[in-house]
Amino acid sequence: MSEMSEPARRRGALHVLPLMAILGVAVVGALTLRDWLTFEILAANREALIALRDANYLAAVGLFMAAYVIIVAFSLPGATLATLTGGFLFGTFPGVFVNVTAATLGATVIFLAARWGFGERLAARMDESQGAIHRIKQGIDENQWSALFLIRLVPLIPFFVANLVPAMLGVPLRRFVISTWLGIMPGAFVYTSAGAGLGAVFDAGDAPDFGVIFTPPVLIPLIGLAALAALPMLLKLRRHARRA
Repeated sequence: MSEMSEPARRRGALHVLPLMAILGVAVVGALTLRDWLTFEILAANREALIALRDANYLAAVGLFMAAYVIIVAFSLPGATLATLTGGFLFGTFPGVFVNVTAATLGATVIFLAARWGFGERLAARMDESQGAIHRIKQGIDENQWSALFLIRLVPLIPFFVANLVPAMLGVPLRRFVISTWLGIMPGAFVYTSAGAGLGAVFDAGDAPDFGVIFTPPVLIPLIGLAALAALPMLLKLRRHARRA
């Protein structure tokens, strides 16, 4: 019995290792990189970044996406700044697609690490459980698309949390990737567009408005999209209530 339990414990530890590594790097990054991934650093190096982009556009796109993926995958500070930088270097288009693709790849790294670490086992236990937990899990499974788009469109939900929750609920990888790519597009478009205008901000000696997404002209449409995403789920709940 003990000979079987020891290998099982080792496998469990190995499964959790990638997620623990991500959390460890995130803590170290929060303590050491906050003063480096700033708007002032971007302003000071803008000419070098433009020169790199103009010298080899595809290499610049590749390097930028690699850096963005690392920032998101390890939850390092500077994700918003990275989105602005993507707009600054590559314009609103194709910058928004570069930003969204890189952010989705980074999110997928966290999702896979969490699912491999504990998500699969947690989802299986919820499926095998009885009572309220099983009913909640079943309800979420029936409305996965709506729930996934909802957590992406609501700006108040931290990006890291929105990557972990689907892993805990057994969301398929393909569904996670599609809903992430499409769900973060509206917010990414706002920040990428703001980044495309950073040249004028630099010249004026000003700083970008990082809270632009919470202003009424932006927030109200996002809330509308979130409500639209939640509509199918609400209609299903209404039908279930009528049947009950």
